[in-house]
Amino acid sequence: MTTAERMPWWAWIWPAVAWGVLLIALFLGLRGLMAAVAGIVLIATVFAAVYHAEVVAHRTGEPFGTLVLAIAVTVIEVALIVSVMIAAPGEKAGLARDTAFAGVMIVMNGIVGLCLLWGGARHHEQGFQVQGASAALAILAALTSLTLVLPNIATSAPGPYFSTSQLVFAGIVSLVLYGAFVFIQTVRHRDYFLPVEASNENAHAPPPSNKTAAVSAGLLLVALVAVVALAKSLTPTLEVGLAWLGLPKAVIGIVIAAVVLLPECLAALKAAQANRLQTSLNLALGSALAAIGLTIPAVVAVSLILGQPLELGLGDKERLLLALTLLIGVITLGTGRTTVLQGIVHLVVFAAFLFFAVVP
Repeated sequence: MTTAERMPWWAWIWPAVAWGVLLIALFLGLRGLMAAVAGIVLIATVFAAVYHAEVVAHRTGEPFGTLVLAIAVTVIEVALIVSVMIAAPGEKAGLARDTAFAGVMIVMNGIVGLCLLWGGARHHEQGFQVQGASAALAILAALTSLTLVLPNIATSAPGPYFSTSQLVFAGIVSLVLYGAFVFIQTVRHRDYFLPVEASNENAHAPPPSNKTAAVSAGLLLVALVAVVALAKSLTPTLEVGLAWLGLPKAVIGIVIAAVVLLPECLAALKAAQANRLQTSLNLALGSALAAIGLTIPAVVAVSLILGQPLELGLGDKERLLLALTLLIGVITLGTGRTTVLQGIVHLVVFAAFLFFAVVP
């Protein structure tokens, strides 16, 4: 590697430390101070994983780069959900729904709101491709409605559950819709997702070499496996802590989604600060779609293979927040220009989501 391409020490140290913690947990378990250390290592390893995903993304170019990052983050989320579902099937029937919904709310209101506020405060107005944003919102509206709202209305099984055939249909539809979006984003209409303007010189930084990208791809896989294993080990401690605080079980889904989306949020904020809002929206909208389009088929497959219950339908409060989020998203991203006002609106809705999750 050249000096410019030299990998920061933490990008390979933290995955190594994570595997060391896993070995200790295997023999001694995670309790007290060790659990706190494992939590810190988990978050640091997520940052390392996203760093390597960004290296690979930079090599592949836009919009493939943001797609790589979104899928990498979603793989972590899906693996966490599936591992917890297998460990406690009866108690975690609604975990996939809670996590997927939390992912959509965090992305569409938290990440998008912060990017619009941060970018608008720094650059007054920012532009992006309306066609790409509209395509993503259309897919998101269909995915969320068909998988998280329809179970409460369908009559073959009492809501919030789908019957077996309905579960299969929901899984197939999710894959078809997400696959269609990826095809449009990367092949048919790739220009819809390219930056309108690139005012920052860092956007034109030379891509890493094939060797550097290959090393990062390998370390990305190592980090992802470590993150999944650590999070699974820490889940019982998290549940005990939430029960001690008297918080609803749905908060577990928010914590899982927040952990895996935190580094991506920082990457999107960095792009918005550099006046590359298109990249921020590619990251955000792509993650929201992956959170539904890849998570639902995965948990449906696990549910059908292992015969475990899967609760998908949202409650009345969550359906209202989802409808409000989609409505504001259409209005915000329908003009091709944004200011701090739109960012504030999204963040207020995000605050309402968090508040009513803790105080239902």
